[in-house]
Amino acid sequence: MNHTVDVNPAAAGAEAALITGDGSGADWLARYSGSLMGVFGTPQRVLVRGAGCLVWDADGKEYLDLLGGIAVNALGHAHPFVTSVICSQLATLGHVSNFFTSPPQIALAEKLLALAKAPAGSKVFFTNSGTEANEAAFKLARRNTGSAPGEAPRRTRIIALEGAFHGRTMGALALTAKEAYRTPFEPLPGGVEHIPFGDIAALEAAVDDTVAAVFLEPIQGEAGVRPLPAGYLQAARAATTRAGALLILDEVQTGIGRTGKWLASEEAGIVPDAITLAKGLGGGFPVGALITLGEAPSSLLSAGQHGTTFGGNPVATAAALATLHALESQNVLANAAAVGEHLRDGLRAIPGVTEVRGEGLLIGFDLDADVAPAVVQAGLDAGFIVNSPGPRTLRLAPPLILTEAQADAFLAAFPAILQTAKDAQ
Repeated sequence: MNHTVDVNPAAAGAEAALITGDGSGADWLARYSGSLMGVFGTPQRVLVRGAGCLVWDADGKEYLDLLGGIAVNALGHAHPFVTSVICSQLATLGHVSNFFTSPPQIALAEKLLALAKAPAGSKVFFTNSGTEANEAAFKLARRNTGSAPGEAPRRTRIIALEGAFHGRTMGALALTAKEAYRTPFEPLPGGVEHIPFGDIAALEAAVDDTVAAVFLEPIQGEAGVRPLPAGYLQAARAATTRAGALLILDEVQTGIGRTGKWLASEEAGIVPDAITLAKGLGGGFPVGALITLGEAPSSLLSAGQHGTTFGGNPVATAAALATLHALESQNVLANAAAVGEHLRDGLRAIPGVTEVRGEGLLIGFDLDADVAPAVVQAGLDAGFIVNSPGPRTLRLAPPLILTEAQADAFLAAFPAILQTAKDAQ
């Protein structure tokens, strides 16, 4: 039997007004404050349109987006191929629940396992966000008890690092180190300990056979883009292997080409037990993943022990497949590496910039005064979107398609932006 749906042309023609509406930025912000929870504070701007690395606000002002939705918009805004694939999939099959599967879900799982160079027996669990991927990884860690069925768990401790950010749901929040995020919601799930960042001796002292898992970000993004020191991931792999603990790498912010490589941990030459991904994976469409590497970690969660309604739905997985295809076919990772190096070199030459860190197009840099939040505002006024994770620290995580010319435009404008911020203090 064939089923058709008649579309009212007048209704279809009204779609732009339905999505964007009319009104100035001030009008929309007044409506925002009257209708949305204030957990994000007051939005900096009301954005209505994007193309590539540029966005425009409700008042028509143009900005160079150097934040990319916090490392999400890997291909910029309104990428034509990704947009066409999403529309095509949504017009075919939008959602089926996880009582069923779909070709995009299976194909994306296979693709991620290939990109991760996963050994036999590896598996994928799809989520809607990074915090959900880490929540699934937290449950995976809890299953690594080191005990026989019916016995008390021997491995009850979970190790994370000072400065870590793994998300804001309760398990992920327990892994997150920042007290301002944690304190209002205590008691959090127990057993998590935070050890000094980058200290191999502290890591080796902490990891014994009572540890279920160690969670690490190869580069801590929310802490100001802090890369782990050379040798740390190898030491973590050796320590967890000796203790029977899982090594879980949070690549939510560093994965999917952000550092110029598919995974920031690639150069370490290790195989972790699990990797979490999200942000850039869907090119702006919400999708995340937990990848378990090898038979042993992949068998820890069995049927019914975890789930999600929307995780791995056909539209999200089609969006991710399209994003990965475009990143590969358009040589975007090489661009991220080259333009990122160019940006870092340029920043180091600017007076008032005291330190520059990062890889690819995940960049953190420190200033010689506590003016980073004021720089964000001055940058907006000058047409640039940046982020301040600390009073002296700025973060850049632009689309991976950022051009050298666009990077140069920011570098040329930044000294005046910095001076404006200092004058405003």
